Amino acid sequence: MARLDAAKRADLPDSAFAYVDSRGRRRLPIHDESHVRNALSRFNQVRFEDDRARDRARKRLLNAAKKYRIVPVGFIAGQLRSEREFGELAGREPVRLPTGFVTMLMTDVEDSTALVHRLGERYGTLINDVRTLLTDAAAQAAGVVVDARADEFFAVFETPAAALDTAVAVQRELPGRTWADGLRVRVRAGIHSGYPTLNKGAYIGMAVHTVARVCAIAHGGQILASGDTRLAARESAPPGVRFRSLGDHRLRGLPEPVPLYQVVTAGLVGRFPPPPTR
Repeated sequence: MARLDAAKRADLPDSAFAYVDSRGRRRLPIHDESHVRNALSRFNQVRFEDDRARDRARKRLLNAAKKYRIVPVGFIAGQLRSEREFGELAGREPVRLPTGFVTMLMTDVEDSTALVHRLGERYGTLINDVRTLLTDAAAQAAGVVVDARADEFFAVFETPAAALDTAVAVQRELPGRTWADGLRVRVRAGIHSGYPTLNKGAYIGMAVHTVARVCAIAHGGQILASGDTRLAARESAPPGVRFRSLGDHRLRGLPEPVPLYQVVTAGLVGRFPPPPTR
């Protein structure tokens, strides 16, 4: 990384820094790729004036990482862990979950039992790598991770476009990764938009059950979306994303059939068997 001397630093606009405090002091330059990488590694060393300042700086840093096509592996996972630990110590909820109409994304790893049997103790490393990929992708789309346990992952977004961006990014990235023993790791993804109920820091209600059921019938490498998500994204779908109708399907435990759509875009597998529903 080229050294940023005082004269060059002074010439940079405020937008070239992730954090500018109330006194105008500028921290974490992000004007080029090498400084963005440096800012990612030094973020936790900066003293921020308050939580809002920290959140603004983190968003600016992640946007800069996206601009330079840097995948900040481990950065977001570390941020979430530290915030949750601090929240527990402080006796407060560290991550605020959005309320009202939201879009939920659930994923799980296809054939995870077979992977556990094949890898044994090494499965932990694999699932941590998958979880980090999912967490980073969600954070870059301004999503909030609700839960991540075993091979399951649950995130929520204020817009359907953000959830779609996350799912597409993950499904494009996974096939290019190298895994232990040359194994192929695929995740299924389900997306649903609705009004979950927030109860003691967790979502409950029919909307949550719906996204879980949609995820459960997807194939590895596939993204399934409910009709509610397609409707919500009709004017805001990411460029190049289309919805292929798979018809109405009865999902276990749900009283009415759910219209299902496969998310189709460049870089994703286009053909899958029909959903295994009744």
